[in-house]
Amino acid sequence: MTNAGIDLAAHVRDIPDFPKEGILFRDIMPLLQDPKALHEAVDRLVEYGVGKHVDVVMGAEARGFILGAAVAYGLGAGFVCARKPGKLPHETIHAEYDLEYGTDRLEVHADAIKPGQNVLVHDDLLATGGTAKAKVELVEKLGGKVVGVAFIIELASLEGRKKLDGYDIYSLITY
Repeated sequence: MTNAGIDLAAHVRDIPDFPKEGILFRDIMPLLQDPKALHEAVDRLVEYGVGKHVDVVMGAEARGFILGAAVAYGLGAGFVCARKPGKLPHETIHAEYDLEYGTDRLEVHADAIKPGQNVLVHDDLLATGGTAKAKVELVEKLGGKVVGVAFIIELASLEGRKKLDGYDIYSLITY
């Protein structure tokens, strides 16, 4: 049951010049601290997933874990962690993505997603789309089907959707 009328964007704090000068950081911590806003955000993400027959929700380290697990619970699905290199104890697969200066990668356990499973990919933010595309690649390497990609915030001017062309994308808040 949603709390229609809650303005989730009003619960996002703008922090100028973080993590470096010229960047406007969108801080979701006030949203997470407010019980009604948190409930609303989870409910809206769950509603997006209903009817997609989600078997697993994949959340990225670290903020993607916060709502990703709650969404998985709400959908009656499992939860998979996409982590930075070296953080998972079992056999892993990885996908690389570009950073401003170089590359990074995400890893999941090699047995985290079974072939044919429907996966909802979640993260807190869609910016340039690099990390989201890496998560999609991980799902597909394991034979899963991406049934949706859901975010709390989308920074539309950075055109991250272009890297996710052909996938169903949902954002709670768009700037």
